[in-house]
This record gives sequence, structure tokens and C-alpha cells, in this order.
Amino acid sequence: MNSDDVSMCVLPLFHIYAMNSILLCSLRVGAAILLVQKYEILSFLGLMERYKVTYGPFVPPIVLAIAKSEKVDDYDLSSVRMVQSGAAPLGKDVEEAVSAKFPNATLGQGYGMTEAGPVLALCLAFAKEPFEVKSGACGTVVRNAEMKIVDPETENSLPRNQPGEICIRGDQIMKGYLNDPEATERTIDKGGWLHTGDIGYIDDDDELFIVDRLKEIIKYNGFQVAPAEIEALLLNHSNISDAAVVGMKDESAGEVPVAFVAKSNGSQLTEEEIKQYISKQVVYYKRIKRVFFTDSIPKAPSGKILRKDLRARLAAGLAN
Repeated sequence: MNSDDVSMCVLPLFHIYAMNSILLCSLRVGAAILLVQKYEILSFLGLMERYKVTYGPFVPPIVLAIAKSEKVDDYDLSSVRMVQSGAAPLGKDVEEAVSAKFPNATLGQGYGMTEAGPVLALCLAFAKEPFEVKSGACGTVVRNAEMKIVDPETENSLPRNQPGEICIRGDQIMKGYLNDPEATERTIDKGGWLHTGDIGYIDDDDELFIVDRLKEIIKYNGFQVAPAEIEALLLNHSNISDAAVVGMKDESAGEVPVAFVAKSNGSQLTEEEIKQYISKQVVYYKRIKRVFFTDSIPKAPSGKILRKDLRARLAAGLAN
């Protein structure tokens, strides 16, 4: 970033992503910040065109809306040179689809959490010495920090390309949770490693790929199913505007994956069609057992899916 940039801030400033990556980074170089009080896709696109936004730090729901919108081509977005996504994993197909909407922009992902300072990994397309990063990756570990992947049960370090819990160590991580030593001890081990609770892997080029949250993993007869993987496939369907996958209790399997789906306007898509669409692309234990149609997927201001709300609807029998 530099003083000629115009950063678009549509995220809440109380969230660490907006406070650090937009507000503080823009102020540091003297860039302009366009504050958007409320997100609505058409006014959002209009503001980008009017104020010639150059830097778009977004979250997956916004990236998805841009990728799916047929109105994007009506706006001149040629001023945008950087688009960054964070706060939740972004699927490879969606990333590639939105890249086509910004002909002059570099698109990359970042990964972080408040407790870790807050950025753990960053796409080096935004670094001082940029190089191309694979689609779907969220970059490499930040400077002056160490990262490792461990088995969630044994905490033994895992080799490259094998998913496990992401851990980070460095001077930038938090000292601990205020007045809560027990929670601090559960998060930061005796070696100084902060356990993120996120599942991911590092490939042969030191690039980090996020699989899902540890606590969100669905256990189907001992097999691990990552909701984010199935959600990425669902979002690639032309008649699905948004989707979320959670685990539903099952007597024989323990848990089974079920999907909440918001259909595109006018779509007559059926539950069976969705189930067949997924079953053709995944192994048997990742197949969706039920589909519940909904008007929208509940999400936090940061863009994270509120899975606890969906699980509560299942528990209360209100999914339909």
C-alpha cells in the first residue's frame, strides 16, 4: 500500500481485520479510507467505481456476492489493484471466479486471529517483494514467527501436506486472556506455542492452506469431514447463492453432514438434486444426508458462519 491508495472499509472497525489491515495499515502510509456504513451489493459497487477504490479488503460473503452478481460488469472496477479476503476460508473456485471480475487486481488471502497479533500468514502478493501464490492458499507465515502443524490428539508435529492443528510462536502473540489463566493455558502451551484451533496444512512451497476449524470438523464413523470443503462445492453451483454445512447427530454414524442452502432467485433446485451434485464429487462419508432450504445463512459481521445458530435450529427441530 502507498499514499495514492484508496482502501474500502465495509467491515466493522471493532473487528481486528478492519482495525489492523484497513485502518492502521492505511493510516501508516497515508492512504485514503472509504468508510461504508452498510453493505448492499449495488451501492457497494457504485462506491468502488465513484471513488476509484484501489484496495479491497473483504470477507468471503462479499467475495461470493461479487462472484455471483451479474451486475458487476455494469461498473468500472479497473482502479482496483488489490483484493484481499480473510476472516474465513475462501474456496479455490470462488477465488478464481472473482479474479475474473477485477481485471487489474491481484487477489490473495490472509489468515489470522486476534490472539496471534493478529496475522499468522499473508499472501506475499501484498508483500514488499511479491511473488505468485497458489489459488486457495492464504500465503506463508509472517516474518519473525514460527509455525507448525500438529496432530490434535497427540500434539506431535506433522510433515508437510498433512492437515492438523495450526500452531504459531513469536513475540507478537498475546500474553493471555485477561483474568483467565485456565483458558490461557489451554491456548498457549509450555513451549510458547499458541494453538489456533484451526485445521490446515503447509505444502512443499511453505504455503498454508486452511481446511476448517477443529471444533467444526464433523466426525462420521471415525472419518473427519470438513464443512468448508463441501461448502466450497455447493457455492460453485449456479443455482445456490449461499450455503453452510454442519453436523447432525446420528445414532449409527455419530454425526452426518447436512446442508443449509439459500437458492438463487427463481431457482427450483431440489434437495435430491443437491445431494446428487455433491455425491458425484466426494467420497461416500462426505455426502450430504439432508438439505434444508433457508432464505439466508446467519453470519457474524466479520463474515464467519454462525454454525451454532444452525445447530440450534436442528436441535429445536426448526430446520425446515
